[in-house]
Amino acid sequence: MNELQLKYGCNPNQKPSRIYMADGRDLPIQILNGRPGYINFMDALNGWQLVTNLKQATGLPAAASFKHVSPAGAAVGLPLPDVLKKIYWVEEYGDLSPLACAYARARGADRMSSFGDFISLSDVCDEDTAMLIRHEVSDGVIAPGYTEKALEILKEKKKGGYVVIQMDPEYVPEPLEHRQIFGITFEQGRQELAIDDQLLSNIVTENKTIPAEAMRDLKISLITLKYTQSNSVCYVKDGQAIGVGAGQQSRVHCTRLAGGKADNWWLRQSPRVLELPFLEEIARPNRDNAIDVYIGNDSEDVLRDGEWQKVFKVKPDPFTAEQKREWLDKMTGVSLGSDAFFPFSDNIERAVRSGVKYIAEPGGSIRDKEVIDCCDRYGIAMAFTGIRLFHH
Repeated sequence: MNELQLKYGCNPNQKPSRIYMADGRDLPIQILNGRPGYINFMDALNGWQLVTNLKQATGLPAAASFKHVSPAGAAVGLPLPDVLKKIYWVEEYGDLSPLACAYARARGADRMSSFGDFISLSDVCDEDTAMLIRHEVSDGVIAPGYTEKALEILKEKKKGGYVVIQMDPEYVPEPLEHRQIFGITFEQGRQELAIDDQLLSNIVTENKTIPAEAMRDLKISLITLKYTQSNSVCYVKDGQAIGVGAGQQSRVHCTRLAGGKADNWWLRQSPRVLELPFLEEIARPNRDNAIDVYIGNDSEDVLRDGEWQKVFKVKPDPFTAEQKREWLDKMTGVSLGSDAFFPFSDNIERAVRSGVKYIAEPGGSIRDKEVIDCCDRYGIAMAFTGIRLFHH
């Protein structure tokens, strides 16, 4: 089969819609359940490339959580410490498989953005991973295969309508890719850049020490950026993206957006948030929303006029700006990647506030020295890759 008719395109009024192989080959996918749409496939195919790149670079199972053609989260399958199990709502499952850990991390980094995501998995989906997916609001999943039990679990989701796509792991696309805009066909070579140690070897700062874990995290940040709508910046810690800033017109807005998400991820781990007294019947999405409000600038909103009674057993104390800053100052060892050069040092000043110690960016700005000097003031190690990673 080299063609698949879709319900509609990006929007219901955009018909007809299909995906097909222009070279006559069979599509490298099988639809095992549900009816995927246009945006589902855009997320699935970008996510598939991301997780396969992550596995190639790290040797670990990988997962991504995509929304509107950018990753909300991406991660590799490192074990979950107890605090992450708690903030990702997976305490009840005990020890999870590496693939399930990767998905819990990818989904948990920015749970609000991942609401209604499309999931990509580098390895055969096992029962542990399917169990986690079953309890999340999600549109579908793509993987190279599924165990019998995992497929059974996934087919029950969304009243039997959950999208399950199996990808041929041996598929290799043509070296040239094409797209149309306003009836005009664009052609370019595929972005096949390998993200490896050599790419990160040109360390331009006084601090030239990048530990192995930080090198891994820098690779994760750059691979994530390969499939994130530009401009984009990605913060990574302990094998997972903790903040992705996508599609911004200015670099510093990317850095602020991603940094704010990284801060939220860390604030969720503070004792004040971990001990929030939720009512037992409050569902995960509502807990996520309440936490986001509680740790935001508008934290009083959830505490005033009896609103707290809809969520909490007792009224929690406010989380003050001073208390949040004190906790944020404990976050260290964060890696940051940028898909293009930093034109001003304001990006570094913002990144430092979120614990960044390692940076990878292309370099090439007329203010490179200013940016390097700023890194040196904070003891940051920064590598110039020499390669831009725009994705549109």
